[in-house]
Amino acid sequence: MNARQLMIILVVLVGFGCEGDPTPPPASSTPAPPPAPAPEPNPHASLFAALPAAPATASAARIDLGRMLYMDKRLSKNHDIACASCHPLDGFGADGQPTSPGHKGARGTRNSPTTLNSALNVAQFWDGRAATLADQAKGPVLNPVEMAHKDEASVVIILQTIPGYVTAFAAAFPDADPPLSYDTMAEAIAVFEAGLVTPSRFDAWLSGTPDALTEAELVGLDTFVRTGCTACHAGVGIGGASYQKLGLVKPYPTADEGRFAVTGEEADRFVFKVPSLRNVAQTGPWLHDGSVTDLGEMVALMARFQLGKELQQDEIGAIVTFLGSLTGELDADYGVTPELPASGPNTPKPDPS
Repeated sequence: MNARQLMIILVVLVGFGCEGDPTPPPASSTPAPPPAPAPEPNPHASLFAALPAAPATASAARIDLGRMLYMDKRLSKNHDIACASCHPLDGFGADGQPTSPGHKGARGTRNSPTTLNSALNVAQFWDGRAATLADQAKGPVLNPVEMAHKDEASVVIILQTIPGYVTAFAAAFPDADPPLSYDTMAEAIAVFEAGLVTPSRFDAWLSGTPDALTEAELVGLDTFVRTGCTACHAGVGIGGASYQKLGLVKPYPTADEGRFAVTGEEADRFVFKVPSLRNVAQTGPWLHDGSVTDLGEMVALMARFQLGKELQQDEIGAIVTFLGSLTGELDADYGVTPELPASGPNTPKPDPS
Protein backbone atom coordinates (compact mmCIF):
# COMPACT_ATOMS: atom_id res chain seq x y z
CA MET A 1 0.00 0.00 0.00
CA ASN A 2 1.49 3.29 -1.02
CA ALA A 3 1.18 6.61 0.85
CA ARG A 4 -1.66 7.90 -1.37
CA GLN A 5 -3.82 4.82 -0.64
CA LEU A 6 -3.19 5.14 3.14
CA MET A 7 -4.25 8.78 3.11
CA ILE A 8 -7.54 7.94 1.38
CA ILE A 9 -8.34 5.28 4.02
CA LEU A 10 -7.68 7.75 6.89
CA VAL A 11 -9.94 10.39 5.36
CA VAL A 12 -12.77 7.90 5.04
CA LEU A 13 -12.43 6.74 8.65
CA VAL A 14 -12.42 10.27 10.01
CA GLY A 15 -15.43 11.29 7.93
CA PHE A 16 -17.60 8.33 8.89
CA GLY A 17 -16.45 7.59 12.43
CA CYS A 18 -14.08 5.06 13.87
CA GLU A 19 -16.62 2.29 13.44
CA GLY A 20 -16.86 3.14 9.79
CA ASP A 21 -20.64 3.72 10.05
CA PRO A 22 -21.70 6.35 7.48
CA THR A 23 -25.18 6.70 9.03
CA PRO A 24 -25.51 9.91 11.12
CA PRO A 25 -26.86 9.46 14.70
CA PRO A 26 -30.61 9.84 15.03
CA ALA A 27 -31.91 13.20 16.21
CA SER A 28 -33.00 13.35 19.87
CA SER A 29 -36.74 13.04 20.39
CA THR A 30 -36.62 15.38 23.41
CA PRO A 31 -36.40 19.05 22.44
CA ALA A 32 -33.84 21.14 24.27
CA PRO A 33 -35.38 23.19 27.12
CA PRO A 34 -35.75 26.90 26.38
CA PRO A 35 -33.26 29.17 28.12
CA ALA A 36 -34.35 30.32 31.57
CA PRO A 37 -35.76 33.86 31.46
CA ALA A 38 -33.63 36.53 33.07
CA PRO A 39 -34.96 37.46 36.52
CA GLU A 40 -37.01 40.61 36.52
CA PRO A 41 -35.32 43.45 38.38
CA ASN A 42 -36.90 44.45 41.67
CA PRO A 43 -38.98 47.52 40.96
CA HIS A 44 -38.03 50.42 43.23
CA ALA A 45 -35.12 48.42 44.69
CA SER A 46 -32.62 51.05 43.58
CA LEU A 47 -34.18 53.51 46.03
CA PHE A 48 -33.16 51.40 49.01
CA ALA A 49 -30.32 49.22 50.24
CA ALA A 50 -30.35 45.99 52.21
CA LEU A 51 -29.26 46.19 55.82
CA PRO A 52 -25.56 45.40 56.19
CA ALA A 53 -24.30 42.90 58.72
CA ALA A 54 -23.47 44.20 62.17
CA PRO A 55 -19.95 45.63 62.23
CA ALA A 56 -17.35 43.20 63.49
CA THR A 57 -14.59 45.70 64.17
CA ALA A 58 -15.06 45.86 67.94
CA SER A 59 -13.75 43.26 70.35
CA ALA A 60 -16.11 40.90 72.11
CA ALA A 61 -14.90 42.34 75.42
CA ARG A 62 -15.97 45.84 74.39
CA ILE A 63 -19.35 44.68 73.10
CA ASP A 64 -20.00 42.69 76.28
CA LEU A 65 -19.11 45.69 78.41
CA GLY A 66 -21.41 47.93 76.39
CA ARG A 67 -24.24 45.44 76.78
CA MET A 68 -23.85 45.48 80.58
CA LEU A 69 -23.73 49.27 80.73
CA TYR A 70 -26.80 49.55 78.49
CA MET A 71 -28.73 47.43 80.99
CA ASP A 72 -27.30 48.85 84.24
CA LYS A 73 -29.56 51.13 86.29
CA ARG A 74 -26.62 52.29 88.39
CA LEU A 75 -25.85 54.73 85.57
CA SER A 76 -28.74 56.77 86.96
CA LYS A 77 -28.62 58.82 90.16
CA ASN A 78 -31.31 56.78 91.91
CA HIS A 79 -30.20 53.47 90.39
CA ASP A 80 -33.64 53.02 88.85
CA ILE A 81 -33.20 53.89 85.16
CA ALA A 82 -30.98 52.28 82.52
CA CYS A 83 -30.65 52.92 78.81
CA ALA A 84 -32.83 49.83 78.44
CA SER A 85 -35.58 51.43 80.54
CA CYS A 86 -36.50 53.84 77.74
CA HIS A 87 -35.08 51.65 74.98
CA PRO A 88 -35.99 48.04 75.87
CA LEU A 89 -34.65 45.55 73.37
CA ASP A 90 -37.69 43.32 73.76
CA GLY A 91 -39.81 46.32 72.74
CA PHE A 92 -37.96 47.11 69.51
CA GLY A 93 -35.78 49.65 71.30
CA ALA A 94 -38.66 51.92 72.33
CA ASP A 95 -40.87 51.99 75.42
CA GLY A 96 -44.21 52.68 73.72
CA GLN A 97 -44.86 55.92 75.61
CA PRO A 98 -45.24 59.43 74.19
CA THR A 99 -42.37 60.59 76.42
CA SER A 100 -40.37 58.48 78.85
CA PRO A 101 -40.33 58.80 82.65
CA GLY A 102 -36.99 59.90 84.07
CA HIS A 103 -35.63 60.84 87.49
CA LYS A 104 -38.44 61.13 90.05
CA GLY A 105 -40.92 60.48 87.25
CA ALA A 106 -40.09 63.65 85.34
CA ARG A 107 -40.78 63.57 81.61
CA GLY A 108 -39.14 65.43 78.80
CA THR A 109 -40.88 66.87 75.77
CA ARG A 110 -39.71 64.43 73.13
CA ASN A 111 -40.42 60.81 72.30
CA SER A 112 -37.61 58.31 72.94
CA PRO A 113 -36.57 57.01 69.49
CA THR A 114 -35.60 53.41 69.02
CA THR A 115 -31.97 52.39 69.46
CA LEU A 116 -32.33 49.58 66.92
CA ASN A 117 -30.46 50.34 63.69
CA SER A 118 -29.55 53.73 65.17
CA ALA A 119 -26.01 53.48 63.81
CA LEU A 120 -27.52 54.11 60.36
CA ASN A 121 -28.68 57.60 61.35
CA VAL A 122 -26.93 60.73 60.14
CA ALA A 123 -26.88 61.90 63.78
CA GLN A 124 -28.63 61.15 67.07
CA PHE A 125 -31.57 62.74 68.91
CA TRP A 126 -34.51 64.31 67.09
CA ASP A 127 -32.58 67.54 66.61
CA GLY A 128 -29.32 65.82 65.62
CA ARG A 129 -27.33 67.47 68.41
CA ALA A 130 -25.17 64.36 68.92
CA ALA A 131 -22.98 63.48 65.96
CA THR A 132 -22.27 59.91 67.05
CA LEU A 133 -23.72 57.14 69.18
CA ALA A 134 -20.99 57.76 71.77
CA ASP A 135 -21.94 61.44 71.97
CA GLN A 136 -25.56 60.44 72.43
CA ALA A 137 -24.72 57.96 75.20
CA LYS A 138 -23.17 60.73 77.28
CA GLY A 139 -26.26 62.93 77.28
CA PRO A 140 -29.06 61.14 79.15
CA VAL A 141 -26.78 60.07 82.03
CA LEU A 142 -26.27 63.72 83.04
CA ASN A 143 -29.65 65.08 81.99
CA PRO A 144 -31.54 66.15 85.18
CA VAL A 145 -34.84 65.01 83.67
CA GLU A 146 -33.47 61.60 82.69
CA MET A 147 -30.77 59.75 84.64
CA ALA A 148 -29.76 62.85 86.61
CA HIS A 149 -26.13 62.27 87.64
CA LYS A 150 -24.61 65.65 88.56
CA ASP A 151 -21.38 65.23 86.59
CA GLU A 152 -19.11 62.77 84.82
CA ALA A 153 -16.97 62.20 87.92
CA SER A 154 -19.91 60.88 89.92
CA VAL A 155 -20.57 58.28 87.24
CA VAL A 156 -16.93 57.24 87.07
CA ILE A 157 -16.81 56.85 90.87
CA ILE A 158 -19.69 54.40 90.77
CA LEU A 159 -18.05 52.33 88.04
CA GLN A 160 -14.66 52.39 89.78
CA THR A 161 -16.18 50.96 92.96
CA ILE A 162 -17.66 47.95 91.14
CA PRO A 163 -14.82 45.40 90.85
CA GLY A 164 -16.36 43.61 87.90
CA TYR A 165 -16.43 46.80 85.89
CA VAL A 166 -12.81 47.62 86.67
CA THR A 167 -11.84 44.26 85.20
CA ALA A 168 -14.21 44.58 82.24
CA PHE A 169 -12.97 48.06 81.26
CA ALA A 170 -9.36 46.88 81.46
CA ALA A 171 -10.16 44.04 79.06
CA ALA A 172 -12.22 46.20 76.72
CA PHE A 173 -9.84 49.19 76.57
CA PRO A 174 -6.33 47.82 77.20
CA ASP A 175 -4.66 50.72 75.40
CA ALA A 176 -6.68 53.54 77.00
CA ASP A 177 -5.26 55.61 79.82
CA PRO A 178 -7.18 55.17 82.01
CA PRO A 179 -9.25 52.22 80.71
CA LEU A 180 -12.23 53.32 82.82
CA SER A 181 -13.49 56.81 82.04
CA TYR A 182 -16.66 58.58 81.05
CA ASP A 183 -15.50 58.53 77.42
CA THR A 184 -14.80 54.79 77.40
CA MET A 185 -18.15 54.17 79.09
CA ALA A 186 -19.91 55.99 76.24
CA GLU A 187 -17.76 54.28 73.61
CA ALA A 188 -18.63 50.82 74.96
CA ILE A 189 -22.36 51.60 74.90
CA ALA A 190 -22.02 52.93 71.35
CA VAL A 191 -20.18 49.83 70.17
CA PHE A 192 -22.92 47.62 71.58
CA GLU A 193 -25.66 49.76 70.02
CA ALA A 194 -23.96 49.60 66.62
CA GLY A 195 -24.73 45.89 66.61
CA LEU A 196 -28.46 46.36 67.20
CA VAL A 197 -29.43 45.59 63.62
CA THR A 198 -32.70 43.96 62.60
CA PRO A 199 -32.80 42.41 59.12
CA SER A 200 -36.34 42.10 57.77
CA ARG A 201 -38.25 40.46 54.95
CA PHE A 202 -37.81 43.69 53.00
CA ASP A 203 -34.05 43.14 53.13
CA ALA A 204 -34.55 39.64 51.75
CA TRP A 205 -36.61 41.12 48.90
CA LEU A 206 -33.95 43.71 48.20
CA SER A 207 -31.36 40.94 48.13
CA GLY A 208 -33.20 39.05 45.41
CA THR A 209 -35.84 36.87 47.07
CA PRO A 210 -38.93 37.88 45.07
CA ASP A 211 -41.48 36.09 47.26
CA ALA A 212 -40.18 37.63 50.51
CA LEU A 213 -42.96 40.24 50.28
CA THR A 214 -46.63 39.48 49.78
CA GLU A 215 -48.60 40.88 46.87
CA ALA A 216 -50.32 43.31 49.25
CA GLU A 217 -46.95 44.50 50.56
CA LEU A 218 -45.68 45.02 47.02
CA VAL A 219 -48.77 47.09 46.25
CA GLY A 220 -48.03 49.07 49.41
CA LEU A 221 -44.43 49.60 48.36
CA ASP A 222 -45.57 50.87 44.97
CA THR A 223 -48.01 53.24 46.70
CA PHE A 224 -45.28 54.38 49.10
CA VAL A 225 -42.98 55.25 46.19
CA ARG A 226 -45.69 56.73 43.98
CA THR A 227 -46.91 58.97 46.81
CA GLY A 228 -43.43 60.47 47.17
CA CYS A 229 -42.49 59.08 50.58
CA THR A 230 -39.03 58.16 49.31
CA ALA A 231 -38.10 61.83 49.08
CA CYS A 232 -37.17 61.41 52.76
CA HIS A 233 -37.51 57.71 53.48
CA ALA A 234 -35.04 55.88 51.27
CA GLY A 235 -31.61 54.31 51.51
CA VAL A 236 -30.54 51.60 53.91
CA GLY A 237 -32.36 53.13 56.88
CA ILE A 238 -35.51 53.94 54.90
CA GLY A 239 -34.94 57.37 56.43
CA GLY A 240 -32.63 58.59 59.18
CA ALA A 241 -30.14 60.06 56.73
CA SER A 242 -31.35 63.65 56.47
CA TYR A 243 -33.13 66.54 58.14
CA GLN A 244 -36.46 67.95 57.06
CA LYS A 245 -38.83 70.71 58.10
CA LEU A 246 -41.93 69.37 59.80
CA GLY A 247 -44.72 71.01 57.86
CA LEU A 248 -42.81 71.39 54.62
CA VAL A 249 -45.78 72.37 52.45
CA LYS A 250 -48.30 73.17 55.19
CA PRO A 251 -47.44 74.46 58.70
CA TYR A 252 -47.60 71.71 61.30
CA PRO A 253 -49.01 72.67 64.71
CA THR A 254 -46.08 72.27 67.12
CA ALA A 255 -44.26 74.54 69.56
CA ASP A 256 -41.06 72.47 69.31
CA GLU A 257 -38.65 74.35 67.07
CA GLY A 258 -36.40 71.38 66.45
CA ARG A 259 -32.84 72.03 65.26
CA PHE A 260 -33.29 75.79 65.60
CA ALA A 261 -32.57 75.40 69.33
CA VAL A 262 -29.25 73.74 68.42
CA THR A 263 -28.00 75.88 65.53
CA GLY A 264 -29.85 79.19 65.94
CA GLU A 265 -30.27 79.21 62.15
CA GLU A 266 -33.66 80.39 60.94
CA ALA A 267 -33.58 77.74 58.23
CA ASP A 268 -33.55 75.08 60.99
CA ARG A 269 -36.75 76.25 62.68
CA PHE A 270 -39.11 73.25 62.95
CA VAL A 271 -36.51 71.03 61.30
CA PHE A 272 -36.02 67.51 62.68
CA LYS A 273 -34.00 64.47 61.79
CA VAL A 274 -36.06 62.25 59.51
CA PRO A 275 -36.66 59.02 61.44
CA SER A 276 -35.82 55.62 60.04
CA LEU A 277 -38.89 53.56 59.22
CA ARG A 278 -37.29 50.26 60.16
CA ASN A 279 -39.57 48.57 62.72
CA VAL A 280 -41.89 51.59 62.51
CA ALA A 281 -45.00 49.45 62.93
CA GLN A 282 -43.67 48.41 66.36
CA THR A 283 -42.31 51.70 67.71
CA GLY A 284 -45.33 53.93 68.21
CA PRO A 285 -46.52 56.36 69.31
CA TRP A 286 -44.98 58.42 66.56
CA LEU A 287 -43.61 61.87 65.84
CA HIS A 288 -41.12 63.89 67.90
CA ASP A 289 -43.63 64.37 70.71
CA GLY A 290 -45.26 60.93 70.55
CA SER A 291 -48.60 62.56 69.84
CA VAL A 292 -49.79 60.18 67.10
CA THR A 293 -51.01 56.77 68.21
CA ASP A 294 -52.29 55.30 64.92
CA LEU A 295 -49.86 54.42 62.13
CA GLY A 296 -52.45 55.04 59.45
CA GLU A 297 -53.05 58.52 60.83
CA MET A 298 -49.28 59.09 60.84
CA VAL A 299 -49.10 58.17 57.15
CA ALA A 300 -51.99 60.51 56.32
CA LEU A 301 -50.46 63.40 58.29
CA MET A 302 -47.08 63.08 56.60
CA ALA A 303 -48.68 62.96 53.15
CA ARG A 304 -50.71 66.08 53.97
CA PHE A 305 -48.08 68.25 55.69
CA GLN A 306 -44.94 67.06 53.91
CA LEU A 307 -46.21 66.30 50.41
CA GLY A 308 -49.44 68.26 50.12
CA LYS A 309 -51.46 65.13 49.31
CA GLU A 310 -54.71 63.79 50.70
CA LEU A 311 -54.54 60.01 50.55
CA GLN A 312 -57.51 57.72 50.17
CA GLN A 313 -58.11 55.06 52.80
CA ASP A 314 -57.04 52.27 50.47
CA GLU A 315 -53.76 54.10 49.80
CA ILE A 316 -53.15 54.59 53.52
CA GLY A 317 -53.92 50.94 54.19
CA ALA A 318 -51.58 49.81 51.43
CA ILE A 319 -48.69 51.87 52.78
CA VAL A 320 -49.29 50.63 56.33
CA THR A 321 -49.23 47.06 55.01
CA PHE A 322 -45.87 47.71 53.34
CA LEU A 323 -44.46 49.30 56.51
CA GLY A 324 -45.17 46.05 58.34
CA SER A 325 -42.61 44.32 56.13
CA LEU A 326 -39.90 46.54 57.64
CA THR A 327 -40.23 44.80 61.02
CA GLY A 328 -37.03 42.86 61.59
CA GLU A 329 -35.49 40.61 64.22
CA LEU A 330 -32.64 41.30 66.58
CA ASP A 331 -30.32 38.36 67.13
CA ALA A 332 -31.58 36.79 70.36
CA ASP A 333 -28.10 36.13 71.73
CA TYR A 334 -26.93 39.66 71.02
CA GLY A 335 -29.81 41.25 72.90
CA VAL A 336 -29.83 38.92 75.90
CA THR A 337 -29.81 40.57 79.33
CA PRO A 338 -26.42 39.85 80.92
CA GLU A 339 -25.56 39.25 84.55
CA LEU A 340 -24.33 42.57 85.92
CA PRO A 341 -21.30 42.87 88.19
CA ALA A 342 -22.09 43.27 91.87
CA SER A 343 -21.62 46.58 93.66
CA GLY A 344 -18.62 46.93 95.92
CA PRO A 345 -18.68 47.97 99.58
CA ASN A 346 -17.89 51.57 98.61
CA THR A 347 -20.32 51.90 95.73
CA PRO A 348 -22.48 55.02 96.30
CA LYS A 349 -26.05 54.25 97.25
CA PRO A 350 -29.11 55.32 95.25
CA ASP A 351 -29.94 59.02 95.62
CA PRO A 352 -33.63 59.84 95.14
CA SER A 353 -33.18 63.58 95.75
